[in-house]
Amino acid sequence: MQGQNRNDVKFGFTPGAENLNGRLAMIGFVAALITEFVTGQGVLHFLGLI
Repeated sequence: MQGQNRNDVKFGFTPGAENLNGRLAMIGFVAALITEFVTGQGVLHFLGLI
């Protein structure tokens, strides 16, 4: 019987990829909030893009 192993590489919208994307988005959002709180300016201003 040939089943899929848990360690098989999968591409696309897999539950593991979606969990990772969600966690990274949450980290980025919190980092942006902290940057704005500490510097008093938005992230785009802080990076010099505006």
